[in-house]
Amino acid sequence: MKLRQLIDSIILQTKTVARFGAARLIKVPSGKFHLIGGTTEDRLAAKEWASLFLHEAVLTDREG
Repeated sequence: MKLRQLIDSIILQTKTVARFGAARLIKVPSGKFHLIGGTTEDRLAAKEWASLFLHEAVLTDREG
């Protein structure tokens, strides 16, 4: 686990909403959603899923 992911999960109390291959869709306490890691295909699958099932999400990309 990368240090940044460890800090996010412990300090910020993030919640993993879904996983798409190596990509993780997380929700932070502020209510924002972040898409972390994964290949281009994983990220496209996550964005498509969010457009169908998580309408309120505005995804921001974070390198992980």
